[in-house]
This record gives sequence, C-alpha cells and structure tokens, in this order.
Amino acid sequence: MSEGPQQGVRPAFRRWRAARPFWGGLLLTLGGAEILLTEKASLKVILHSGAQALAGYLLPTLMLVLGLLILFNPVQRLFYSITGVLLSLGTWVTSNLGGFFIGILLGVVGSCLAFGWLPDQEPRRSRRQRRRETREAKALRQAA
Repeated sequence: MSEGPQQGVRPAFRRWRAARPFWGGLLLTLGGAEILLTEKASLKVILHSGAQALAGYLLPTLMLVLGLLILFNPVQRLFYSITGVLLSLGTWVTSNLGGFFIGILLGVVGSCLAFGWLPDQEPRRSRRQRRRETREAKALRQAA
C-alpha cells in the first residue's frame, strides 16, 4: 500500500486548471465552435464564392484554435487573447452577426478573461475565512 496521499483525476485537473486561464480559453473556444455551428452555407458553396465568404469559416476556426492555444500554451496568452478579441469582433461582419451575438459575446468575454489572468496570484480566500481571521485579530487586540 502506498503511504502518500492518493492522486485522483479531479485534484490533478484542478491543479492543471489553476495554472492557466482556463475559463477564458474555454469561452473563446466555445465562441468559435458556436459560430462555426451556426454557419448557413455549406463549405462547397463557400469555396465556390471566394475569399470573402471563406472568411466566415476562417475567423471562427482561428478563434477555436486560439482558445485551445490559451488552454495549452498559457505563456503566450496576451497575444492570443488580443488576437482572439479582434477575430471575435471580425465575425460580426463575416459570420451571421457573430453567431447571432452568442459567439461574439463568448469570444470577447473569453479573450478578456484570458488577458486579465495573472499566473502568480495566491488563491482567493473565502468571505467566511476572511471574517473569521478578522474576528480572531480583534480578539487578540482586545486580549493584549
């Protein structure tokens, strides 16, 4: 039997998620996927129409790729998030109003979350824990 604590999938995923802008990358990926799924014309028609129509598929595909890059290569998150927000805004013109506003909203919010993520923050304490520490500090001051 092993004497150390057991490692499960959930704690490992939690550590992996904490080391990257997970929600930003996930929302940007979902925004790109949503816009791709709401495309009306088939790819055969798009390739026949030309470069302007091809952008309707190219921009959301790049959004999806950038979201995955944010998840798996968080070191370059600033470049990926700035590019992601520009691509998201570009889908307004090229892809059914940005996937009927849902895809553009997911892309912009995800890119902003990824841009604002700071890697070396200490974990956030709950309100209950902060209140308890405040009460303990007041009790120590009154006792002294």
